Amino acid sequence: MSSRSFSEANAFHRFMRTFIATKLGVAIFRPTAHHLDRITSRLTGNRSSASAIVTGVPAVMLTTTGAKSGEPRTVAVFPIPHPDGVAVIASNFGGLKHPAWYHNLKADPHATVSVAGETWDAVARIAPPGERDEIWAKGVAIYPGWRKYEKTAGDRHIEAFVLVRS
Repeated sequence: MSSRSFSEANAFHRFMRTFIATKLGVAIFRPTAHHLDRITSRLTGNRSSASAIVTGVPAVMLTTTGAKSGEPRTVAVFPIPHPDGVAVIASNFGGLKHPAWYHNLKADPHATVSVAGETWDAVARIAPPGERDEIWAKGVAIYPGWRKYEKTAGDRHIEAFVLVRS
């Protein structure tokens, strides 16, 4: 899995990565992206997602166990390459609350990761501050919108998880 940096992406993907981080982009994509990602993932046999097609970032489908429901919950998240597996940033489009998958991983760190047709089990851990900063720097090189999300998240500290292959 490789992710093109923002500067290496084509013009359409650069535009979409920029647009999604705007107020209008967040208003459109926050409530719809997960539905479109799930449908696209099913149609492509977990080989792609709507987010990946639109941004050029090969989003991973992360399946967690619902903290309250106990049911499997799948969401597309942008991956950051990591030696232990992949890292993910819990930005929630810069919302004031953590995304549901953040709470799910805190309650049960076992997850399943699917990307480009490959599926593997993972155990999640929150990246400590120094590692989180490294993940953040790599992440914003791929998706600069996280910088805006950090500002709009208010007092909420945006965490990064490492999904360690198990």
